[in-house]
Amino acid sequence: MNPDVISEPTSNGIMDRVVKFFVDNQDERTKEWFLSGSITPLIMILVTYLYFCLYAGPRYMAKRKPFKLENVLIAYNAVQVLLSIVLVYEGIEGGWRKHYNYSCQPVDYSRNPVAMRMARAVWMYYMCKVVELLDTVFFVLRKKQNQVSFLHVYHHTLMPVCGFIGVKYFAGGHGTLLGVINSFIHVCMYAYYMLAAMGPKVQKYLWWKRYLTVMQIVQFIIVFFHTVQVQFQPTCGYPKSIAALLTLNAGLFIYMFSSFYVHSYIRKSNSASKRIAKTGEENNNQLECKPKDAVQANTRSAVEATGEVKKDL
Repeated sequence: MNPDVISEPTSNGIMDRVVKFFVDNQDERTKEWFLSGSITPLIMILVTYLYFCLYAGPRYMAKRKPFKLENVLIAYNAVQVLLSIVLVYEGIEGGWRKHYNYSCQPVDYSRNPVAMRMARAVWMYYMCKVVELLDTVFFVLRKKQNQVSFLHVYHHTLMPVCGFIGVKYFAGGHGTLLGVINSFIHVCMYAYYMLAAMGPKVQKYLWWKRYLTVMQIVQFIIVFFHTVQVQFQPTCGYPKSIAALLTLNAGLFIYMFSSFYVHSYIRKSNSASKRIAKTGEENNNQLECKPKDAVQANTRSAVEATGEVKKDL
């Protein structure tokens, strides 16, 4: 071997190949868009978000009264409803109504109007996921720390990352159906939150909260089957690795949202029923132990009370 010839270092390292892949495959159309050029600003935002919501915020609020924020919440949720409606419309008109194939849809990296419309919709979806970090901030400021669950924080942290990857590399194509369905769910969800912020007069009509969770579960079931089918399309131009990640993520959310639903509604409902039944048994036992006159007095009182209720009705 000639010592004068210095061999160039090979770039066979895993990190080199990963970096090269992400640099070479970025979408040239979107790399100059706000918060889309580098992931560093997003990481800083997410670190600040986690630090405040899990540590600094609770400590700051520990000896303070919760902020009311009614008007802020009404305005914030109203804006979110409007943005979500726009996203649903743009996603449908930008591809899914007549331009996209539901079995397999590659990303169109050209600059034709339809492709650019969907790319802008993907960027707007990404921006909405960043803004939605305020959901948790409001929970902390209102001292609703019980709402800051693992599922909530995981979901709100992951979605901006998914949004960034979508804008940076896959601004269009098969995976955008997730954004359309998710935006429709958010129309209903933020409408609920907006109404709930209006106070007790409106809150009594919000019996349908549990069905928002059902809608979330159905959403991820649709996404699961929509993305898993890419693996069985031999000529599909959409990356199977990305489709597999979307499928895995959808499956994970199905499990977590289903667990949340069972814990929050089914188990609590069963526990409440058992408590009511137990209270009824105790009342019956107490009634049986009372003297006859006391029983008759209670019966008369009950009849009188029933009569008063009927008069009121």
